[in-house]
Amino acid sequence: MNILIADAFDAKLPERLAAFGTVSSDMATLGEAEVLLVRSKTKVDADLVARAPKLKLVIRGGVGMDNVDKKVCAEKGIKAVNTPRASSVAVAEMAMAFMVAIPARLIEAHTSMKEGKFLKNELKRTELFKKTLGLIGAGAIASEVAKRAQAFGMEVIAFDPFLKEHPIAKLVSLDELAAKADVISMHTPLTDETRGMVNAAFIAKMKDGAILINTGRGKCIVEADVVAALTSGKLRAYGTDVWPSDPPPADCPLLGAPNVFMAPHIGASSKENLGRIGDEVVLILQDFKA
Repeated sequence: MNILIADAFDAKLPERLAAFGTVSSDMATLGEAEVLLVRSKTKVDADLVARAPKLKLVIRGGVGMDNVDKKVCAEKGIKAVNTPRASSVAVAEMAMAFMVAIPARLIEAHTSMKEGKFLKNELKRTELFKKTLGLIGAGAIASEVAKRAQAFGMEVIAFDPFLKEHPIAKLVSLDELAAKADVISMHTPLTDETRGMVNAAFIAKMKDGAILINTGRGKCIVEADVVAALTSGKLRAYGTDVWPSDPPPADCPLLGAPNVFMAPHIGASSKENLGRIGDEVVLILQDFKA
């Protein structure tokens, strides 16, 4: 079995996969690859598939399949899977990091201290305790966020059209979530239904001064509408680890907007998570080989 690792995985993964066949990280071997491992960087589209005539299996390390054209794979008889369980804790911790840092004013405090300022009286904090967290999407990652938010004493509500109940969150309509949540955390895949779902109309229903956090997909918001809400003060802050592309274009309006707290799509890049992704990849290959 010829295995091509196209993107960055755990450094120990090639050695672990050697038991299944020949392992390469050289894209020049794509034509011989039977198994292709990708994360977010490599796009498995019609062009790539056409250059991989022997391809039988695509494994996307992480949650979601945005960069894998499942229809093209299916047409060519290529099995396409991901590793959704591995990344739940890592991405949940990233969402919580934004959730703690923004109201605590940690980033402004750190930056001002580096600049020689001591803004003890100017930087006013707020707490998460007794605030309402609204989860858009209540799958594995959001459920891990809910557990952690509960430990902070938050009330947790969620919108997820595919669930009838949730062990922690109270399921509500999207309109009710917008109206009640002090913090909204997004955990949806990118679909026709979720593309641009946080737009001017949705933001108008939100509490004044609410915080929006996105560790789901960058294209699930309308950037111009979020920037307008940040500029007007309707939104207190936007924390994001996800972008319309990696990296975002230089003219991305969020990069220069006020009260945007950002990370370069590192939510799933913890050392521990890369190891868990490797564990799932090994299990997938074991089943595939069997």
